Amino acid sequence: MSEPYLPYTPQVEQEQPNESRLIEDIIEHMAQARQQVFDKHRHAVRDAHAKSHAFLKGILTVPVLPPHLAQGIFAEPGHYDVMVRLSAAPGDLRSDQVPVPHGFALKILNVPGARLLADDPSDGKNQDILMVNIPVLAFGTLRKYQQMLPLVTRAEQAPDPMLKGMRSMARSLNTLVDKAGLEVPVTLKGWARSQNHILGETYHTMAALRYGDYMAKLSVTPESTSVRQLTNIPMQISHDSSIRDLVRDFFKHHSADYVLRAQLCTSLERMPIEDASVLWPEEESAHQTIGTLHFPKQDSYSPERRVYADDVLSFNPWHGVQAHQPLGSIMRVRKQAYERSASFRHRMNTQPRAEPQQLDDMPD
Repeated sequence: MSEPYLPYTPQVEQEQPNESRLIEDIIEHMAQARQQVFDKHRHAVRDAHAKSHAFLKGILTVPVLPPHLAQGIFAEPGHYDVMVRLSAAPGDLRSDQVPVPHGFALKILNVPGARLLADDPSDGKNQDILMVNIPVLAFGTLRKYQQMLPLVTRAEQAPDPMLKGMRSMARSLNTLVDKAGLEVPVTLKGWARSQNHILGETYHTMAALRYGDYMAKLSVTPESTSVRQLTNIPMQISHDSSIRDLVRDFFKHHSADYVLRAQLCTSLERMPIEDASVLWPEEESAHQTIGTLHFPKQDSYSPERRVYADDVLSFNPWHGVQAHQPLGSIMRVRKQAYERSASFRHRMNTQPRAEPQQLDDMPD
């Protein structure tokens, strides 16, 4: 019996109509937005996921995997040091009292394999995997992304009380659609969700990437009881930086384990590469474990760690190996977007661009 998983070929990616122009429009809009945020704070932050909640050191354990999962950096069993940044999605520093999606940026240190950006002096030997606690991107094609970006930017610039009202409206609409027996869009569920505990969430790459001989979307989900018991539990948010304090208090007393999973593509029609808004059906391709992440007790937000991770450290889905190349138009625009964002941030803050070579590069 042949494997049900589709093999990767370069032809799975299809250049979109007017792609170069659309990418340039998006990049220009993001440049204007980042300058406005810089002028507001007199300090450069990331274009997206600007606000950090925590920075973690841990270890990834890759077990002996079956052939279809033993791909790329997961081909051999072993251990890798990792760094993680937990963040809020907007490209500005907003109050934690405004419910927003959250990010889980994973950096796996010193991985083997041919590099995607071998000629880029800012590249190192690490594999970055960027994930959000929503499985799909609402505007998952280049055209939709270009059309929606100004609206998203204006929403992010709205006062906090207005954003709280928008979330309340989304929750009400979510409830009405659900009670009517209709299918609730995945993105509406994400935007409508209460502020569930950031450590109990499942995080997704949203867009696809190459997985060695195949294609996949990756995700991270809670495994140890310490974080599984936080799933669907609302956070108690009383001030602008409550999430930072909640996570810091957690890791002062507890460790945490997560499972890293791959969902392999079986059909380009039902699991498209060029549209990140489509939820890949789990009944056709289940999430399969490819590794476990362990984070010991630690100080997740020391002053030294904050400065290093906010101003020196970078995450970019294109910092990695060819066996895990980002796929689809959204990932292609990110290639330029993340590079320009990082370049601006380091230049304006007069900080070096240096990829970590060992776990101790992140201060305790």
